[in-house]
Amino acid sequence: MIEFAGLQQQYNEIADQIEQAVNGVFKGGWFILGRELENFENEFSRYIGTKFGIGVNSGSDALLLAVQALGIGEGDEVITVSHTFISTVDSIVRNGARPVFLDIDPETFCIDAAQIEKKITKKTRAIIPVHLYGNPADMMTIMEIAENYNLYVIEDASQAHGAKYKGKRVGGIGDIGCFSFYPAKNLGAYGDGGMIVTDNLELAEKMRKLRNYGQPEKNRHDFVGVNSRLDEIQAAVLRIKLKHLDNWNAKRRQIAAQYDSLLSELPVVGPVETEFAEDVYHLYVIKCQQRDALQQKLLRHDIHTQIHYPVPVHKQKAYLDLGFDVKLPVTEQICGEILSLPIHPWLAEADVQTVADAMKSAL
Repeated sequence: MIEFAGLQQQYNEIADQIEQAVNGVFKGGWFILGRELENFENEFSRYIGTKFGIGVNSGSDALLLAVQALGIGEGDEVITVSHTFISTVDSIVRNGARPVFLDIDPETFCIDAAQIEKKITKKTRAIIPVHLYGNPADMMTIMEIAENYNLYVIEDASQAHGAKYKGKRVGGIGDIGCFSFYPAKNLGAYGDGGMIVTDNLELAEKMRKLRNYGQPEKNRHDFVGVNSRLDEIQAAVLRIKLKHLDNWNAKRRQIAAQYDSLLSELPVVGPVETEFAEDVYHLYVIKCQQRDALQQKLLRHDIHTQIHYPVPVHKQKAYLDLGFDVKLPVTEQICGEILSLPIHPWLAEADVQTVADAMKSAL
């Protein structure tokens, strides 16, 4: 069997380090908002290249609190994409604002930056680009537009830990960057977790309060907040994994290059890495017109694949009921063609060859 994510292999590689780190938390007897989290916030924000990091309960909460911290709410609009995990858009709607959907670039699967300007209105407050599948969006164009129209930029980097745009790590380019540490991510916890990064001290302080009931200190509440804290055990785990992230990402890039070579003659379209990007291949996503048949044939070879994402957000029942039935032709077309192939740092060259051979026989 060729597994999709390789989480067991990952644990086997670092088991001793993980167990020592977790046991250290148990022995210390402090489990919430302690030294492990503070150290991880500092280490991760330094890695991204920002001044501040705020650990939260999930990537979804990171986005939700980022939108809230910027004061975006009722009557405001936020430009984003529909081809993303639903949390990107939920963060806008749950704060009372309105998402304005843009289509995607058919090669990178990220927001089509050339379309942004024509969607800006007097109500527009922010842009949320998604660095989807580990591939950076065109941040220079996005930041120039944001500056011209006085808009905030919240980077959804939940799938792009370590990815670079023109040499700078994504998440550290806009006003706020949001990350998920869901277990299958390039940098994943053993449970839920997330991080917000920023260079803005005022925003950082506000988001620290928001994640902890609006408290600057115990029993003093400056405003209504939530309980969204990255716990000490997960922080300890993530500190260990962060040390391995660059090496793991390099292995992902090697595997992607092997796929690129082996699949070049097949009737599929592989991911495109632009000249400004360094993709970390959280997912290796191809386009194939016979996607469903190919997926079933691969499964018969015990090769596990997934689809990210078969139904775009604007076609989900929740958003149809809210009146977001817009036309996004590129998004809607690719949702019937995309297929995520197995990719993770423990995938052997022979396994990649097996996937490619099975695809050749299937197509």
